[in-house]
Amino acid sequence: MGAALVVLGLLGGCGVPTEVAPRAVAPPPGSLPSPGATAATPTPTLMAGPTTELLCFVRDDRLVRVERRVDGTPTVDAQLQHLLAGPSAAERDDGLTTALPGAVPVAVARSSGTEVDVDLVGAGAETGRSDEVLAFGQIVCTLTARSDVDTVAFFRGGAPLGVPRADGSLSRRPLAADDYAGLVAPR
Repeated sequence: MGAALVVLGLLGGCGVPTEVAPRAVAPPPGSLPSPGATAATPTPTLMAGPTTELLCFVRDDRLVRVERRVDGTPTVDAQLQHLLAGPSAAERDDGLTTALPGAVPVAVARSSGTEVDVDLVGAGAETGRSDEVLAFGQIVCTLTARSDVDTVAFFRGGAPLGVPRADGSLSRRPLAADDYAGLVAPR
């Protein structure tokens, strides 16, 4: 009996201490959802806190997915700019390269729902490079790895641009990661 009282006394001492009088609690910032409402998907802007950004680089003529830790979720254009900057020194030491310089001129991305429109500025349609399919695959696979992006469409001068798919065909329609699945290295 004495042991049971000791156990009850110890259990009663655990947890949140009691207070003599109720106290006011400040509500969290922002609006609260009404009962039964679904939470809205956050907009693709910089969000606080560490997260993982996925980029696709090239090794041995295959697309390789690379995870980078970043301070917050980048916008689609910021993620594209990170891709265009190429692999880090450590990633290069691991044998990763990029097909983007020369194959894809300066690019700017903007969201349109779950589609990202990538405007290419610079070189003409023919770059003379044989790895264009890898370059476009890098962009499509990087951007569609985001939860808020399903497809990527390419434009030059406001007109849809035909880009190579993994099977060698040109497409003017929005592309998905599946269009380059045959080029992605197994994990």
